[in-house]
Amino acid sequence: MENSKNKNYALEQVPDDMKRGWVSMFCVLVAIGVDLSSVILGAELANSMPIDKAILSVVVGSFCSAVLYTICSLVGSSTSLSTSMITKQVFGELGSKIFSLVIGVSLLGWFGVQVGFFSENAEILLNNFNMGIDIRFISLIGGLLMMSTVIYGYKSMEKLSVYSVPLLLILMFFTIYLGFSKNGVPAIDNDMKATMTFAQGVSLSVSIIIVGAIISPDISRWAIDAKNCALSSFFGILFGNSFMIIVSIILVKCMGTSEIMNIFITLGIAIPGMIILTLAQWTTNTSNIYSSSLSIATVFEKIPQNKLTVGLGIIATLLAVFGIYESFTDFLNLLGIVIAPVGGVYTAEYYIIKREFEEFKNTLTTKPVVTRSIIAWVIGIVVTALSTYGFMSLTTIASLDGFLVGFVAQVILGKILK
Repeated sequence: MENSKNKNYALEQVPDDMKRGWVSMFCVLVAIGVDLSSVILGAELANSMPIDKAILSVVVGSFCSAVLYTICSLVGSSTSLSTSMITKQVFGELGSKIFSLVIGVSLLGWFGVQVGFFSENAEILLNNFNMGIDIRFISLIGGLLMMSTVIYGYKSMEKLSVYSVPLLLILMFFTIYLGFSKNGVPAIDNDMKATMTFAQGVSLSVSIIIVGAIISPDISRWAIDAKNCALSSFFGILFGNSFMIIVSIILVKCMGTSEIMNIFITLGIAIPGMIILTLAQWTTNTSNIYSSSLSIATVFEKIPQNKLTVGLGIIATLLAVFGIYESFTDFLNLLGIVIAPVGGVYTAEYYIIKREFEEFKNTLTTKPVVTRSIIAWVIGIVVTALSTYGFMSLTTIASLDGFLVGFVAQVILGKILK
């Protein structure tokens, strides 16, 4: 029997006595936002526009992301349900299973991609010490390490984040200090020829977190109340989504190279740098496996949660070993087309229509299919696809287009089909 302290409550509401305050949840969200994807985005922005515009685009994008994330996360804190269980009420049994498989598989793949990023940088460090280790072996060890924490449930994620976030912040500020000491504070390079607009910078800063916003109820359902949820979600994402990107921009401008591991080596802090990258990926990938197991548990309900988590972690690690990060990006884009409108549909149902949530509250039953929600989802998917491949654009962010259209379609259909 699963220990209640380590239980994930994949198929039920989180009990009130297991809820958390905003401080620990803030640390979890900051830890999720600090990863190598942010470092890579920061390097891209640094190479594409002046430093002041790059940093401002990140701040604006992160503010928009924090608002969107908070809107979605409040649904989780109010219902105490995971994202997949929320979609079960909004879309019905069938629609929920489709979404759960899609999001579960995408997060397994994203775990593999993140482990791949980690392994590439670890290989650079080991080569610096003349230690040539097969990158597949590094991926195996890194993947197993990152999956180990989530086996023990949300509480272990929380502890990892609370302990690692302060260390990460100290190490990153120390790295900036060393960079400034070596090359001085980077000047505002207004004479630089920009290859990216300010709006594109904002779009990229939002895009990196939007799928995380859709599945935010997986974390926010642990919030003790709406106030704690809003505080942790807004400030956790505002800071977590922007911190590593801005640090990356500053370091790239200061050191003149986009290779973060080479920056650490040049500054003489290769080992602390590896600690930074390990903790950054570990905390983020713990969340990936956690949400993946919650989603897939709604499809395979008879498999014990801890066994399902171990199995999924091994599969995700093997994906990394076989180099999925080299070819998975296009697949992730396709999955994003399916995932993005879901947030719009369930937030519209929760805040505006309310019908399915009230029915569940009164009867604790779920319909086989909620047709209007499925239709709104399909409309959102079509718009996201058209926006992704350049046939149209509402906000310049394809996934946000899908979210907004899914929201509007759900409101209209909900009002019409009474």
